[in-house]
Amino acid sequence: MDAAIESKVNTWLNGNYDDATKDAIRKMTPDELTEAFYQNLEFGTGGLRGIMRPGTNGMNKYTVGMSTQGFSNYLKKTYGDSPVKVAIGHDSRNNSRFFAETTASVFAANGFTVYLFESLRPTPELSFAIRLLGCQAGVVCTASHNPKEYNGYKAYWNDGAQLTPPHDSNVMDEVAAIKSVDDVKWVGNESNISLIGKEVDDKYIAMVKGLSVYPEVIGRQHDLGIVYTPIHGSGIMLVPKALQAYGFTNVHIVQEQATPDGNFPTVKSPNPEERETMSIGLKQAESLNADILVATDPDSDRVGVGIKNHKGEWILMNGNQTAVLVFAYMIEARRKKGIAKPNDMVVTTIVTTGMINEVAKQNNVTCYDVLTGFKWIASLILAKEGKENYIVGGEESFGLMIGDQVRDKDAVSAVSILCEMAAGEKDKGQTLFDKLIDMYVQYGLYLEQLISITKTGMNGQKEIADMMEAYRANPPAAINGSKVVQLLDYEKQTAHDLVTGNTTPLTLPKSNVLQFMLEDGSKISARPSGTEPKIKFYFSVKTNLTGKEEYDTKHAELEKKIQDIIASMKLQ
Repeated sequence: MDAAIESKVNTWLNGNYDDATKDAIRKMTPDELTEAFYQNLEFGTGGLRGIMRPGTNGMNKYTVGMSTQGFSNYLKKTYGDSPVKVAIGHDSRNNSRFFAETTASVFAANGFTVYLFESLRPTPELSFAIRLLGCQAGVVCTASHNPKEYNGYKAYWNDGAQLTPPHDSNVMDEVAAIKSVDDVKWVGNESNISLIGKEVDDKYIAMVKGLSVYPEVIGRQHDLGIVYTPIHGSGIMLVPKALQAYGFTNVHIVQEQATPDGNFPTVKSPNPEERETMSIGLKQAESLNADILVATDPDSDRVGVGIKNHKGEWILMNGNQTAVLVFAYMIEARRKKGIAKPNDMVVTTIVTTGMINEVAKQNNVTCYDVLTGFKWIASLILAKEGKENYIVGGEESFGLMIGDQVRDKDAVSAVSILCEMAAGEKDKGQTLFDKLIDMYVQYGLYLEQLISITKTGMNGQKEIADMMEAYRANPPAAINGSKVVQLLDYEKQTAHDLVTGNTTPLTLPKSNVLQFMLEDGSKISARPSGTEPKIKFYFSVKTNLTGKEEYDTKHAELEKKIQDIIASMKLQ
């Protein structure tokens, strides 16, 4: 075993760690010890995420406690002698409650007032609670839609958004400065911890209900057939209440997936993007002849949607399709209702479909592009407060943020608005899929696909870094027979015109993202994941439809085009 790894193992075996942890370490194989100790689980810009296990590279009491102490130290430096309040939430994952209580204890021991949700709650409610309770920070213990072996720790600032510069890097520095579990204040001031629950739930539900644009339509279509699955997660706490508040009376819960369970027994991965995960819900929706299937991931920030297509087949919409529908609804419905404002704005991300930009353009609404992640959408809202009126933001990864009272993606409000949209289309005698086709005719047919390439183990990160560097040093001259006309490098903050040789600056913050813009209008983006050992490739292609009857043929052509691009780049 590597000497540095062996030294770390001995530190844990001989230090102030509990006996159960030490026993678990003694039972590990050399390979398991290497994986558990070869690095420190990095506190990144979004916090922590990793496999639950003992060791420096695992999610456990000690990595959570040390991270919380580092966060505490930064809060003390920022706020000095001023009182600090922190809100804490968690999802249904194994150990999430334990990690949340550990976090609460460390914050309390540091002298902070702590509001801990009494039980599991959706992540967006944590963001809402930070603002409602006037907190300076917040934490939610979740690993979103990762497999059951994972858990995580997401850190939030006083605006209810995840950490952005300079706070993200400053907190990272403070966490890195905690070298030992003996540096952590584990106990003390337990009376500083207050449990919160129903009173915040009620205000959150009222906020979600306030987002409704056409409640009178729901009045006519209250019996819309809705099937909902929380996929064993925290959505069960609030989504049914939100749908009831909206006035829907025909909501069916997928009972096999209704009970919160961190083992996620009915699925391989609790990810609403995957058909296997949604299969039980799809089967129930089909048997009930429902109008819409909606799902939330374990911490209820991502939304999955199933609808019937023009052939009567149940399909899952991808994140781009869902986002486009919601953006268009919030823009068009507000205009028709007479509540649109001249300074309305929407926000999307650089890897999300360009169709959103086109919808905004044709409706004379300002659309901003930001880096991937809802903290950047929230950061822009903060910068534009008092000057522009934020309506909706979203990205391709099944996330939407409607209204500005939650500053993170929110599947509870997204489910509610999507069901209102389905009711609106049913009121016109059509479906959400019909609306989507209408939009393709009006705005252009866009098709996107994402593939993720996983590189695990000690060499995985280096392999990903090498791939990105190779693309930077030697960008392809053409992809699938179409000339690469522009290379956007967000790490170098440059846009390089490969035809003229000119380079112009990019104004967004630095991020390890590359985008290839092709002569035929296609866009390919490469981005290493910030939370998993993956490199992600996003493909976007487009064409025009002259009528609905062209949809099937043109869609098939675009699907083939993406596969040809993937083959051309030798990615599969």
